[in-house]
Amino acid sequence: MPIPSFDADAKTYAIGDIQGCQARASELLNNIRSRTQQPRLLFAGDAVNRGPESLTMLRQIRDLGDAAEMVLGNHDLHLLAVSIGVRKPGRGDTISDILEAPDCDELLTWLRHRPLALMEQGHLLVHAGLLPQWTAQQAMELAHEVEIMLRGPDWRDFLRSMYGNDPARWDDSLTGPERLRCIVNAMTRLRFCSANGTMDFKAKEGLEDAPPGFMPWFDVPGRRSADTTIVCGHWSTLGLVMRPNLIALDTGCVWGGQLTAVCLENREVLQVDCPQFQRPG
Repeated sequence: MPIPSFDADAKTYAIGDIQGCQARASELLNNIRSRTQQPRLLFAGDAVNRGPESLTMLRQIRDLGDAAEMVLGNHDLHLLAVSIGVRKPGRGDTISDILEAPDCDELLTWLRHRPLALMEQGHLLVHAGLLPQWTAQQAMELAHEVEIMLRGPDWRDFLRSMYGNDPARWDDSLTGPERLRCIVNAMTRLRFCSANGTMDFKAKEGLEDAPPGFMPWFDVPGRRSADTTIVCGHWSTLGLVMRPNLIALDTGCVWGGQLTAVCLENREVLQVDCPQFQRPG
């Protein structure tokens, strides 16, 4: 029996929000592969929508197989909701090519089976953020509750109850749709929250845009997941942030910024410049 090949120099790269900018993603992946032959690729969600190549992007990540994993972002969940009529396509959406593709059902089934949070190489990957009441382990357990629903026979009912801003604050006693909605909102939409973990979903700009009494989720004093390095995307106006316990990766690819990857083993940063496919507003 042949001995399996092993690349001692293989590295793990986390990649920020692609949003359908597949050509830029391919350029970035080529840069990664020029540094390591068998990279482990972790995508921070929002692989689709607003960019011009959502269908090819989704197929590309799916076809990477075990070499890659992706957590779900709000745009990925939006695609699932539009596919069953729970949501209408929004202005600027670019997901029609997926919904009209011959392999649409296969792609959406694959998407439903992606995790909401992922622990790898001592890093917790999530699209947006974590509430201050959660430890990293608790966050993984809560994410799994949502994953069970998305992968199960009642996934359409789950999507029908997923939208809304309430409850705005976590409570361990939450049950049913309210519990799952709070988990999804935190992990796929969160930017600012208060010291007690109340979420705000109106402010979407940079740190200076924090509403009175609110702060970035990762700056809440006493945040229980602060002992774990969190890797996230979602917040393009924040840009690349590198702290001992935080890697924020969304650098506005679809808005004319960059697409960013960070090596988890040594924090090497790789970026490619991106054309502007969408304008804010």
